[in-house]
Amino acid sequence: MISRKLGFRSWKRFVYFDGPAYCLLPIAYRLPLIANCLSLIAYRVLLIAREANTTSLMQLRDRIVVITGASMGIGEALSREFLAHGARVMMSSRDLSRLKEAQARVGSLDRSVVFACDVGKRADIDALVSRTRERFGRIDVWVNNAGYGILDSISVMSMDECRRMFDTNLFGAIECMQAVVAIMKAQGGGTIINVSSIVGHLPMPHMGAYSATKHALNAISQAARLELEPVGIRVISVCPGRIRTNFGANTVLGREGKRLAESFNQGISAERCARAIVRGCERDAREIFVPWHGWWLSHLYEMAPQVVEFGMRRYLKKN
Repeated sequence: MISRKLGFRSWKRFVYFDGPAYCLLPIAYRLPLIANCLSLIAYRVLLIAREANTTSLMQLRDRIVVITGASMGIGEALSREFLAHGARVMMSSRDLSRLKEAQARVGSLDRSVVFACDVGKRADIDALVSRTRERFGRIDVWVNNAGYGILDSISVMSMDECRRMFDTNLFGAIECMQAVVAIMKAQGGGTIINVSSIVGHLPMPHMGAYSATKHALNAISQAARLELEPVGIRVISVCPGRIRTNFGANTVLGREGKRLAESFNQGISAERCARAIVRGCERDAREIFVPWHGWWLSHLYEMAPQVVEFGMRRYLKKN
């Protein structure tokens, strides 16, 4: 009866712990999982207590912030939020006309500058760094936000499109970090914010290549955090969930990914995401999940992947 209700073919799958029937195992088999959950809860409580301490907040007034991919979505919202905290912002994107439109929407024209930059080209990155130093004299915060996705199955996706996406999402972010680290070392410190995604922890069907770029970016951020900490450079990883932006409109749609595109118009606002990122920057966060339940979901996937994958299968059937 249980196997029939859960859609299992036989009791064999239940016995071998495959699928959501894992939740029905006797409590004795789940003690390690419970212990891990309790330790994660305790760790999260400690982080919240640490972030509640406002005595060590980073002051953003008159800080120089560079944001890539600032012409729309999270990048535009971040520009507005940093400006609201008194920072000076260099907004960059490949499309200069859309970037100027975003600057007009953001306002504070006296404290924001726009500059066209394709992070897939090292010459553009170096030009952005040089222009920022000429205009402001220093770089305090660098936000790697530029990126896009491919919606298609692994078996049929275009490898040329896949390589171009890696050039922007991963290699572009790494080259931006390499370009700015030497400057921050000379200044005595700085902050690098890498905008990744929840799918970097929780790979989604038809988003395998995009998930791979964000998974790799998470690894780069974690390694760089330890490498650069001794010289006063902080590295923060941001893992947004579904955000109401134009991500779906700008995504390369393959033959088997079009059915999922409309679902990206749902989720929280880009402004809420930007507020969480700026708050994390002020409080020296290590990793930022927004909305907050993304943190629980990513760790649930690590400890009980069958449960999360069951939900993914149901989601795919509905879409």
